[in-house]
Amino acid sequence: MPKNSKTVKREIDDDDVTESVKDLLSNEDSCEDSFKKSSLMVGDVPQNKERDVEEGSEEEEEEEEERPAWSSKLQYILAQVGFSVGLGNVWRFPYLCQKNGGGAYLVPYFILLVVIGIPLFFLELAVGQRIRRGSIGVWNYISPRLGGIGFASCLVCFFVALYYNVIIGWSLFYFSQSFQHPLPWHECPLVKNKTNTYIEPECEKSSATTFYWYRVALDISDSIAESGGLNWKMTLCLLVAWTMVCLAMMKGIQSSGKVMYFSSLFPYVVLICFLVRAFLLKGSIDGIIHMFTPKLEIMLEPKVWREAATQVFFALGLGFGGVIAFSSYNKRDNNCHFDAVLVSFINFFTSVLATLVVFAVLGFKANIMIDKCVEMNTKKIIDFLGKEINPSLIPHHINFSNVSPEDYQQMTSVIQGVMENDYPRLGLDNCDIKEELNKAVQGTGLAFIAFTEAMTHFPASPFWSVMFFLMLVNLGLGSMFGTIQGILTPIVDTFKVRKEYLTVGCCVLAFFIGLIFVQRSGNYFVAMFDDYSATLPLLIVVLLENIAVAWVYGTDKFFEDLKDMLGFTPYRFYYYMWKFVTPVLLLGLLAASLIQLGLSPPSYSAWNQQLAQEQTLSYPPWGLAVCISLVVTAILPVPVVFILRCLNIIDENAGGLSTVSYKKGRIIKDTACRSREEDEDDASLLNAKMPSEAPSPMPANYRKQNGPPSSADVALNGSCSTGYTMPNITDIPDMPESDL
Repeated sequence: MPKNSKTVKREIDDDDVTESVKDLLSNEDSCEDSFKKSSLMVGDVPQNKERDVEEGSEEEEEEEEERPAWSSKLQYILAQVGFSVGLGNVWRFPYLCQKNGGGAYLVPYFILLVVIGIPLFFLELAVGQRIRRGSIGVWNYISPRLGGIGFASCLVCFFVALYYNVIIGWSLFYFSQSFQHPLPWHECPLVKNKTNTYIEPECEKSSATTFYWYRVALDISDSIAESGGLNWKMTLCLLVAWTMVCLAMMKGIQSSGKVMYFSSLFPYVVLICFLVRAFLLKGSIDGIIHMFTPKLEIMLEPKVWREAATQVFFALGLGFGGVIAFSSYNKRDNNCHFDAVLVSFINFFTSVLATLVVFAVLGFKANIMIDKCVEMNTKKIIDFLGKEINPSLIPHHINFSNVSPEDYQQMTSVIQGVMENDYPRLGLDNCDIKEELNKAVQGTGLAFIAFTEAMTHFPASPFWSVMFFLMLVNLGLGSMFGTIQGILTPIVDTFKVRKEYLTVGCCVLAFFIGLIFVQRSGNYFVAMFDDYSATLPLLIVVLLENIAVAWVYGTDKFFEDLKDMLGFTPYRFYYYMWKFVTPVLLLGLLAASLIQLGLSPPSYSAWNQQLAQEQTLSYPPWGLAVCISLVVTAILPVPVVFILRCLNIIDENAGGLSTVSYKKGRIIKDTACRSREEDEDDASLLNAKMPSEAPSPMPANYRKQNGPPSSADVALNGSCSTGYTMPNITDIPDMPESDL
């Protein structure tokens, strides 16, 4: 890895610390020997950037001792799995699979997982493990002008954490309400007045679970412009959710790593239990058959590939900084290539497992809905007999006391064939199970409406409801730990603040900002942040990460670093992916996303209380401004840092990223770069040599020098002066070296 700074690190014993120019001149020989034996880390040489090869050095050992580390490899893998496997695996992947051709969708998803997902995931794991810093430090280290990538990642993580924890709060609310029999969303509530009792009209028009979600849980308003005040139940749940995250993250990976044993493994136990239970339910096989019946013609649509690429992108948590943060606590010789492949395939198989569960449950639910449909429409047919319908049209074998879906289909086909013109007037529904299974339910609708409705028909429904929402809480917490780690680790590494104070401050701030999501209109803001705060910014962030490593730093040099770190050279496949294929695909995905935004103006789904159904509304002008500002704010650090670096507005001491290196209680600092003539004069004076013989602090190609530098190591276009050492300062903590 290059160090794009003009810093010279020196290993000088305490006895050699000089207090004056006179002492420095008198000890020039010892200084020179120490200088020659030191490990140099220099950069900004356009022709050939030097690699940072410090394995085994004393400073590296000290750093590894000081930096927290995972207790075991299993704990680290569970943390990465917990971060990448989240709520999206349970409700977004099955929705996309249902929408885009069933089993056929798995083909483009798997192809793009191999071509985009694994290479980029491996890249993030490698840079985090190699540089052992959070996202800010990593991208400053590789290319200071692209240092804004790390700040953009932190901002995106913060935006996502704001609304993601609200979903955990919703799950906590349903979890708390699941300890009742029957479940509170089992049937529509009754309304009593002075004369009679009747079913709530809004619930009767929709369904019991839909009414409970929109009216009881969210108490939702009719539009985003109508705030409606705070929903106190959800406010309390949000407070509990942020308290759990804060306590788990307080001590860093020492505390969150232990929680991962439960939060990462428990969802698999629940999913397997649900799968076994679902297979025993009537109609579950219909759902599985529907899933694995491929619609190959849909695979040819570009939209399917775009949505598959986006899902791969978000499923692995690329660009958030959480992957880099977790891997930065590894040992440098950890086999991160194995980790990348393992976690990626665990993520894929988790999505397939969750989809099997969802389709089995949806098949069971579809059969229940079809039975209700047949029952209601059979009553209509009985009423029409002898009036609108001739009794002779009914097949003789049909018993009206027990009409099966097949019998109903046979009846309606005969009636429709004879009464072709008058059939629409009868108002008979089709009651086709395939149509019912094709009704795509996305996101919160799948978890809090479709699944809750299916579970009301389960035997021992409260138990299954408790298990399901406890699983959602665990999936959400696992992803939240990685997201918050993507915020805390870079800031702690860069600015050296206390992790406990930063964690509490971050969670408190996020809770108060998150109050906008627990208003009666809060669900609309959750949809807004989900659509606009992450998609485009993360695409840009990951594209810049790929470019920074493959083109700015260089794929060849990166491969050499990987060989030094892993002990073997990765497959050449990654070389071509990082350098050519993945950047092109990311650019295409970014262009497709921009085109989609341009063709479909920003809108959201609002709940209409009178109609008892969702309707699509356009954002008000201030809502459009918020959507645009979310995208711009998340990306803004990238161009700002780039411009400030190019104009040299950020000096060496700005933002805590100075060229001061803190080691062993001393400060070793470079002076400002000066002209070649001044540098050569000083070098000649201090070393009693001719300018041409003076050792250069900027060698052209350097690993570790134990002898005098060669003539090829002399800087040609000027250099920075050598470092001055100052007396011990024991109260200053170690800080990362600068990239400025």
